[in-house]
Amino acid sequence: MTPSTYVQRDQPEGVPPLALTGERTLPDVPEENYWFRRHLVVYEWIAARVGGARVLDMACGEGYGSDVLAGAASSVVGVDANPEAHDHARLRYRRRNLRFVRDLVDRFSEPADAVVFLQTIEHVEQPRGVLGHFRSLVESTQAGEPGGGAVFVSTPNVLTLAPKGASRSGNPWHVHEYRAAEFEALCRGCFTTVEMHGLFHAGKLRAHELALRLGWDRVHPRTGLTRPFYGWFTPAISTADFALRPAGESDLDRALDFIAVCRP
Repeated sequence: MTPSTYVQRDQPEGVPPLALTGERTLPDVPEENYWFRRHLVVYEWIAARVGGARVLDMACGEGYGSDVLAGAASSVVGVDANPEAHDHARLRYRRRNLRFVRDLVDRFSEPADAVVFLQTIEHVEQPRGVLGHFRSLVESTQAGEPGGGAVFVSTPNVLTLAPKGASRSGNPWHVHEYRAAEFEALCRGCFTTVEMHGLFHAGKLRAHELALRLGWDRVHPRTGLTRPFYGWFTPAISTADFALRPAGESDLDRALDFIAVCRP
């Protein structure tokens, strides 16, 4: 079954559902729930840090993250160049402090207290130019103001994303996939201060990791449990099954994703 077979379920009336292409993650697709929750937990973590701020959510995709941020920020602009994603987002997510703009992230320019750019830098041909543009958008914000003039950037860890022994994953949308030191160096080359964090499995996902080490992958096919188990397990994953930890408290080479908090 190809990714495009999966389409969002149960959308509000008048909101066109999006198909899963592999370019972005989507809510309301049970088979995609792991990736959706993996992204959502980072949006929620950032939302707790941008209360009262003016926020730009660059490459916002379907729009769910912009909506999460708008629950805390004073205003949010979700920016994406894809026409289908833009139309879906503006029709589905409606708040007084939230709007969506169809534009390129390296061209859209509006002063902000915080810029959010999640799981997209790996798609970019010229990442330094994009990060430099984001820095210019938050440079006028003082550190003591809401959001603190911060740029939040995340990307998957190639060491845990790619198959064992491979130099990169098979995702055709990715231009470059990063290791921790390489991603940190990229960010430090564009910003004065960079705080690195890692995203890790917790809860049910951590228990599943341990089960795999004990041979679970050899057991479930033989016992016919694969479909019923994962038919329950994947939709049951929640944001509580992930944990963000600062670099000083964890080995970032083992992280699922890296999250950099960058300041001019």
